[in-house]
Amino acid sequence: MTRPSARESDIQRQTKETKISLSLCLDGSGRAEISTGVPFMDHMLTLFAVHGFFDLTVEAKGDTEVDGHHTVEDLGICLGQALKKALGPTPAIRRYGDAAVPMDETLVRVALDLSNRPFLHYQVTLSDTKIGTFDTELAKEFLRSFSLHGGITLHVDMIRGENNHHIIEAIFKALGRSLDQATTPDPRLTGVLSSKGSL
Repeated sequence: MTRPSARESDIQRQTKETKISLSLCLDGSGRAEISTGVPFMDHMLTLFAVHGFFDLTVEAKGDTEVDGHHTVEDLGICLGQALKKALGPTPAIRRYGDAAVPMDETLVRVALDLSNRPFLHYQVTLSDTKIGTFDTELAKEFLRSFSLHGGITLHVDMIRGENNHHIIEAIFKALGRSLDQATTPDPRLTGVLSSKGSL
């Protein structure tokens, strides 16, 4: 099956707290060029792109001297907007995706629906508030913004895990894999996958 070549988007966002430029290609090879000012997010977004086979370029500057919150939240906003823009108004895609990703002692499952009905279920227990300088609660903030602005019903469940880095890394890998499934065109469709004919 040949995927269409025009499923790309560019998003620019500038506030008093952040300035972000983001480019997304859904039909890529996993190429990532990420510079956010939050090194842990650089790593996570790279994993997301590689395991989802997305081409993703991000250049972000934010008030990280305060903390990473505004930058991470706005990254989720921009990525969600980029996803919706790249898909277009009536995407003939599989719509649903899920992936269970193990990483050593950790197992995480992500299931999602590109439903245009944003919802985040996040059942994850982390044993510390920090991974290096990264506030671990920001992983949820990113996912909340991403689901809201991408119109995604998103369920994230930690089945088991001990190492906080492994847990969040497995989340982003599973997010990439499940989103790759959901955004895959289905040649049997002539419109959106819905009995209503609309999402």
